[in-house]
Amino acid sequence: MTGTLNKVMLIGHTGDEIKMHYFEGGNCIGRFPLATNDSYVNKSTGERVNSTEWHNVVVRNKAAEICEKYLNKGDKVYIEGRLKTRKWQDEQGKDRYSTEIQCTDFTFLTPKNESQSSGVESQNSPQADMTANNQQQAAAPNSTETEDDDLPF
Repeated sequence: MTGTLNKVMLIGHTGDEIKMHYFEGGNCIGRFPLATNDSYVNKSTGERVNSTEWHNVVVRNKAAEICEKYLNKGDKVYIEGRLKTRKWQDEQGKDRYSTEIQCTDFTFLTPKNESQSSGVESQNSPQADMTANNQQQAAAPNSTETEDDDLPF
């Protein structure tokens, strides 16, 4: 393989509300922590060990606004994106590094009735609309062809 691939897929729970940052020109980014869990049984002690890994997720522009509106702390979400490491300097002038997930796609996995939101949400979230559209397209990709076709299979 001659090419490279930088792709991340995570399913986890949000660790905090979305922190929005707005820029001149109307662009914005949203940042939030995402927790993924792993558990295994220690073979020597027979004890179950649970571990949590924290990931810094960054979403941009319209996607960030949708996440801010519909995601709450503790919600389960599927995140797809790429890894990006930023270099910055702390107060003492030392170089620091931060690895983030630059989100390119997401799907909300927490049902609306289980969401910890205290505000009133609309009946149709963007995710529900997208899911409904995808299901309709999958169910009848070429509905005119199937009506004209009289084959039993």
